[in-house]
Amino acid sequence: MLKLKVLIIDDEVDYCRILENYFKRKNYEVFLSFILKDGLTQIEQLKPDILILDNNLPDGKGWQHVDLIVEKNPHLKVFLISAYHQKNDPIIAKSNVTIWEKPLSLSLLNENF
Repeated sequence: MLKLKVLIIDDEVDYCRILENYFKRKNYEVFLSFILKDGLTQIEQLKPDILILDNNLPDGKGWQHVDLIVEKNPHLKVFLISAYHQKNDPIIAKSNVTIWEKPLSLSLLNENF
């Protein structure tokens, strides 16, 4: 049985480690990136099934890349997360894209995974 791959792109290391442990306990293969540039490269190399993408990263806005990510990877289920959602952030209306605000609850994760 193949494990689903999860890529988490977020600059909050502790937060990533918590999510990593959550997904590993559920038998997912988990990959982490703490900067956008490396995360975008990992998407191309790993072809994950699930992407958890923060908006405010040290080297750019993650959400600005969603259209291209989804265009290149239509199979990918994308979860956009941010500690705060500003009015000028893009609203992405795609069936495989979900927007969540931090902090994520365990019940929210369990409902979706």
